[in-house]
Amino acid sequence: MGSITIQGRVPLQGTVVIQGSKNAALPILAAGLLTSEESFIGNCPHISDVFRMLRLMKSIGCEINRQTDGYTVDASRVSRESVRLTGEAVAGMRSSICLLGALVGICGEVIMEPPGGCAIGARPIDMHIEALTKMGVTFSFQNGMMRAVAPELHGAEIRFGKKSVGATENCILAAVSAEGKTTIQNAATEPEVSSLCHFLTQCGAEIEGIGTEELTVYGGKKLYGTRFTVPADRIVAGTYLMSCIGTGGDVFLEQAPAADMTAVILTAARMGGKVWAGEEGIYVQGPIRPLPVPFLKTGSYPEFPTDLQSVLLAVETVGDGETIIEETVFENRFRIADDLNRMGAKIEVCEGNKAIVQGVPYLKGANVTACELRGGAALVTAGLMARGKTVVNDSSFIYRGYENICRDFRELGARIISG
Repeated sequence: MGSITIQGRVPLQGTVVIQGSKNAALPILAAGLLTSEESFIGNCPHISDVFRMLRLMKSIGCEINRQTDGYTVDASRVSRESVRLTGEAVAGMRSSICLLGALVGICGEVIMEPPGGCAIGARPIDMHIEALTKMGVTFSFQNGMMRAVAPELHGAEIRFGKKSVGATENCILAAVSAEGKTTIQNAATEPEVSSLCHFLTQCGAEIEGIGTEELTVYGGKKLYGTRFTVPADRIVAGTYLMSCIGTGGDVFLEQAPAADMTAVILTAARMGGKVWAGEEGIYVQGPIRPLPVPFLKTGSYPEFPTDLQSVLLAVETVGDGETIIEETVFENRFRIADDLNRMGAKIEVCEGNKAIVQGVPYLKGANVTACELRGGAALVTAGLMARGKTVVNDSSFIYRGYENICRDFRELGARIISG
């Protein structure tokens, strides 16, 4: 599974270019299946989840060609009758579920294994199934496989009981192929959902309300190939920003999507960071020691993202006071608390979804283990702040979302290697 070794206590200094967004690239790649013409998708991050998605698309007949700065996608040879998705690429990647919404619109039948991914909570797909059922999909389950049959998709009125990025994206992907109008109420407003909508409208889809909680999709339009650039990854940018806050560094995050990171930037300022944001990226100066955030709660965009809660937790272990963090999205986000406590942190997890952090002057290097993507990145951040050597085991989880976290931190002066 690999490991990452860090010699800590080096303030980060310099410039790093932020990679393309994982959470935008995956559904956009899936959307490339909806047209029989070739599309070019640029700035796709070179991460294991993207490679898994490409393997899945190739397995059903999609032609993928890697270019210098992206991929061409040609789905003209994908079956328009029935497809089957199985194997490690499905079981190991939660985002494989977005292929369902795309394929159910162009195929009469989709058979797939339940999607997997990080161990951060139950993450049921009930919302996906309920919404697609309203659009004419019939589901059945047998021998560990899910079968979706849709002789003819039709528009529907869908209202989610709670916001879900994946379910919103699946509805959009299915709705552009469905006959008639689909309205999606209480839709997720994350920038990655908007990016998917912008890609589809460039292909010829008609979508109203982009960026709002109510989307209207007028389905049945002919879709064409296009050229599209995936935006920079706000979670990677936030990880590096928070790491700078934790190490007391001085960093420019080139191409960081500042307009999509308001909650993160404001939180960094509350922690004592000096942050300047513009079109070219984000410049941040870290404090001598992070200030505590008395209370922070994660939530749907534009609130503080759950994907950055773990790295915030890690940084506040050396904060100058008490921080209380409430997690409202995934119940297992505090799994790294035990490892951080072994590094000298003082974290108490209460009621399952709250963590009380009493800041300590410094962390001590230790052998720790990544259990999922964002928690693994947070343990790397903790190693950057700690005295002595830290080894983060099972680092393969981290490469699901970060192209080369060791290279990026080395460019900022960190003493870090993979092995």
